[in-house]
Amino acid sequence: MAFPDPLKRVIKNLAALPGLGEKSATRLALYLLSRPRDEIKELAFSLLEMSQKVRLCRRCFNFAAEDLCPICQDPERDSSILCVVEDPASLSAIEKAGVYQGLYHVLHGVLSPRDGIGPKELRLPALFSRIEQENISEILIALSPTVAGEATASYLVQALKEFPIKITRLACGVPMGMDVKYADKLTLKRALEARQPF
Repeated sequence: MAFPDPLKRVIKNLAALPGLGEKSATRLALYLLSRPRDEIKELAFSLLEMSQKVRLCRRCFNFAAEDLCPICQDPERDSSILCVVEDPASLSAIEKAGVYQGLYHVLHGVLSPRDGIGPKELRLPALFSRIEQENISEILIALSPTVAGEATASYLVQALKEFPIKITRLACGVPMGMDVKYADKLTLKRALEARQPF
């Protein structure tokens, strides 16, 4: 079925988004086309507003609508602990757990020399400056246990040795509901290292 050019353009733009292929983009475009015009205008306006108003927090590099994000503005947060995360989505996941009450530092990636991503691309110089300028006593490394995440964590541990701070990391282990016999070697190793008393 041939679609008019404006619809084709929407499908093409939606298909460029991560996780959407041409079929999913077509379904989404056809769904949007069936919605009331006011709903479409609101969606278009919110996308435009997001692109104009959302920026990076000047302190932690989380998404923000102001100079500082809401977490950096919160005087109730423990400013002595800094949780280092890969991206704002990781920060959001930790916040949803509702347990951590410190501050964050968002790297916006992990080390990947093959892709040309080194320490300067990851906001690491800004992290080191924060440690020197703020009263930080603990760095919690909360990176995914992937090859690149582990390489970045190892780099951080080495680079942070010159600072008089405690360095911790998220515990990793066997997920709830998983049969131990199906866990991979690295998962079992982390689970054994992070074991706790009953």
